[in-house]
Amino acid sequence: MATRHDTAAPPVKEGGAAPGRPPAVPTEAELRRRSRLSRRWQRDLRWSPYAFVSPFFLLFLAFGLFPLLYTGWASLHQVEMTAPTDMNWVGLRNYTRIFDDEFFWNAARNTLTIGIISTVPQLLMAMGIAHILNYRLRASTFYRVAMLAPYATSIAAASLVFVLLFGRDYGMINWGLDLVGISPVDWQNDKWPSQFAVSSIIIWRWTGYNALIYLAAMQAIPQDLYESAALDGASRWQQFFHVTLPSLRPTILFTVVVSTIGASQVFGEPLLFDPNKGASGGAEHQFQTLGLYLYEQGWVNQHLGRASAIAWTMFLILIVVGIVNYVISRRLRASS
Repeated sequence: MATRHDTAAPPVKEGGAAPGRPPAVPTEAELRRRSRLSRRWQRDLRWSPYAFVSPFFLLFLAFGLFPLLYTGWASLHQVEMTAPTDMNWVGLRNYTRIFDDEFFWNAARNTLTIGIISTVPQLLMAMGIAHILNYRLRASTFYRVAMLAPYATSIAAASLVFVLLFGRDYGMINWGLDLVGISPVDWQNDKWPSQFAVSSIIIWRWTGYNALIYLAAMQAIPQDLYESAALDGASRWQQFFHVTLPSLRPTILFTVVVSTIGASQVFGEPLLFDPNKGASGGAEHQFQTLGLYLYEQGWVNQHLGRASAIAWTMFLILIVVGIVNYVISRRLRASS
């Protein structure tokens, strides 16, 4: 007997998906809307980076470039603090006048000597501290934060403490010298002691900052170099001189340039070291820097034109320092 097999369609479940429909053809209004969105997205992709960096350039134009150009224009005029809008054209007379001023050259020499006295020990100490912190130490994070504490301290507070330390009659430094049989030193009125005292403030504030820069550069040196040197029998000192220092040449050059620029702009430390003398930098201008000389001419003597010429002279000095840095860095890259 033949058996009939009827194939029935499967029942449609309630809530099942409806049969597929062909995609709807977008209307002309929809196409125009999509075109506008596409153009807007392209404009956003193209111009949004400029919008993100524009606040910096606007602030730089308002507080950087405009004051620089205006100072250059004022340096060619005779301008007084009492009447800053009255300008009399004098050309380069402000520049020739400051170059003939012995106090300018005294300030330049003091800036150079204070810069050398503060920069060289500062970078050497920073290198040593960074080399110690590069090893695995307990509470290494605490030591790294402590290195930044002097940098975060106010210049006024630090200078006040050092003024007390270097006091002639009751200072702790002279008390310690007296214990070893050395007569007290007049740190504020003698030339070289006063410059050493001012330099000590700079060293205390910036050594930790440079140490962390060196530490970051040391941690970027591949460990394979140290392992290879150790396999060759190099001691820790030999590894430091033959592996660490050559790898840190760009970083050392950077810190030297930044420290040089900072030394040429020293202002707060000598100003507060002897508050009785103010911007004169001591009774005989023995530690007056270019920053103090500029301040004295502009805000004490009220000669804004002459102060503007000093500011532009310092700016040109920094340009020369930048050019020297560029030449040296190119030679270092070429040699490596």
